[in-house]
Amino acid sequence: MSQPAATSEYRASLPAIWSALIAVYLIWGSTYLAIRYAVETTPPFLMAGVRFIISGGFLYLLRRTSGDPAPKPVEWRNAAIIGTFLLVGGNGGVVWAEQFVPSALTALLVATVPLWMVLMDAFRPGGQRPRFMTANGIIIGFGGVILLIGSTANHESPINAYGAAALVLASLFWATGSLYGRYAELPLSPLLGTGMEMLSGGVVLLVLACALGEWGGFDHTAVSLRSALALIYLTVIGSGAFVAYVWLLRVAPTPLVATYAYVNPLVAVLLGYFWAHEPITPRTLFAATLILGSVMLVSTPGRPDESVRR
Repeated sequence: MSQPAATSEYRASLPAIWSALIAVYLIWGSTYLAIRYAVETTPPFLMAGVRFIISGGFLYLLRRTSGDPAPKPVEWRNAAIIGTFLLVGGNGGVVWAEQFVPSALTALLVATVPLWMVLMDAFRPGGQRPRFMTANGIIIGFGGVILLIGSTANHESPINAYGAAALVLASLFWATGSLYGRYAELPLSPLLGTGMEMLSGGVVLLVLACALGEWGGFDHTAVSLRSALALIYLTVIGSGAFVAYVWLLRVAPTPLVATYAYVNPLVAVLLGYFWAHEPITPRTLFAATLILGSVMLVSTPGRPDESVRR
């Protein structure tokens, strides 16, 4: 998703910066567990579509009433493409997979998005070839993914094969949309562009939900209180964390902001284990160390991070 370039200098007070950064750490890390609770009694694509249309509509109206100019047709087209890759292929894959895969393991597999982005960027025409440290990080990270998914065959980890495959595809979709967003023509206001992407992706998600029969078979009386609260949390609080993230990109160094890419999965793993009692095996912990360590190598200064945002 196209974002304003971050400066190497601090443009706000350190307490304000760290307050926003901690909010991003905790809120985005907790959204994996919230998604798991939301899809317990609500159809995944319908839930995601409603969430993004509400959040996107709010952001769009907020920026338009604040004076942002009306988007051009080409900006709407690009926003729709990015929204489809990020929110339908990316987030849609995550919410579907969390019906079968624990939230902690979902977060670990999704944490590989920066690795996919670097790999895809290296092979595109005119792309940037990875440095030695970055290349090693990619190898280590995907080794962790293989170890994590391979544990299923030995019945050491509760990863559903179809869910794992959906998460790998979701990560690829998110990386593709993020790379496209780097060069696509979008509104100057990041929040306006994000609102457009959320609206576009939300509409496609609702169409997909209807095509799969989720809308016709939906019974609102069957929705549990926990699922309803999780949906509200994702819609309101999750979107608020994104506003904090955009603000951080303007006032804090990019390497500092990029730390969310490997802190969020840690938060998700801890919440999944202590709050939802999701099992974690020694093999899972070792795989998590490989994946998160590789993301740290890839996210070192010199390459702006534009990875997973929930």
